[in-house]
Amino acid sequence: MVDYRVLIPGWLDPDRLTPPDAQSGVEQLAGDTMGTSWSLSLVRPAGLALDTVRSGLEAVFSAIIAQMSPWEPESELARFNTAPAGTAFVLSPEFAEVLDAALRLAHGTGGAFDPALGALSDLWGFGPPGPVSKPPGKNAMRASAATSGWQDIVFHPDTGVAIQPGRVKLDLCGIAKGYAVDRGASLLDELGVSSFLLEIGGELRGQGVKPDGLPWWVKLDDPPGCNTTPVLAALHGVSVASSGDYQRFFEHAGTRYAHTFDPAAKRPSMHGMAGISVIHTSCMMADALATAFGAMPPDAAMTYARSRTIAARFVVRTPAGLKECLSPAFEALLQ
Repeated sequence: MVDYRVLIPGWLDPDRLTPPDAQSGVEQLAGDTMGTSWSLSLVRPAGLALDTVRSGLEAVFSAIIAQMSPWEPESELARFNTAPAGTAFVLSPEFAEVLDAALRLAHGTGGAFDPALGALSDLWGFGPPGPVSKPPGKNAMRASAATSGWQDIVFHPDTGVAIQPGRVKLDLCGIAKGYAVDRGASLLDELGVSSFLLEIGGELRGQGVKPDGLPWWVKLDDPPGCNTTPVLAALHGVSVASSGDYQRFFEHAGTRYAHTFDPAAKRPSMHGMAGISVIHTSCMMADALATAFGAMPPDAAMTYARSRTIAARFVVRTPAGLKECLSPAFEALLQ
């Protein structure tokens, strides 16, 4: 029998939550979106058709893809990335909301989260051009570094206008999935669904409790070889996002090159962040923070999480093996 550590949000009081009255119990939906899969477990209120839920979610996800996907050549983001220098774009409200959050976090993290590293992502095999089997040459690295970085993006949040500074490629993959989860959760709320667990590519948000009165339990991701006691999180009004160097990577000459970039070095992060989990009320912020922490040295990531009361769990590669580090806010949620 597996032992677990249990993480419960401080405001979750099972005695004060009324289980939904549903004759059909828990139902599931699933599909593909944003280059990955999505799934939904829900307690459907009377009178709401399951097809209405599916079509509504798929419409939300499709709209975000049309706005922010680097893989869609006609998306807003792709058109921004290929526009001449000085071109001004009036972004859709959703795109503007995500870009505003991304740039604010870029400023707040000193660039650890950088939404303008699309050229680097393409060069290292993590973007639309496809995978590579070895690191790029120095000349190519210098050229992509010269057109990467959030500081050159001019954005006016009051009008939603963004100006292309010239050859800069936005890449919102470190925040858009979380945003899609938040938008999907908002739709479910509008449809009257008060009990659900929504997931896109491992980013999750839970709300309410199941008919048996139990919360939506989620096991936090662990990188391979992690031998710590696993964590079960009760998701009610909170989200969890995970990242790490084990998710998307290639190896060459004994070195692992993962999809999270160190913006200062302009190359894949080598800080040994094997696994990261962030608990937050916003899935968009959990997603972006998990990305940012992967670009930081572990000590800097912990200092940031501690100073901002962020519930974060890091699994760090050390010469002695994998080491777990928990922020005070994360520890406070463990029961």
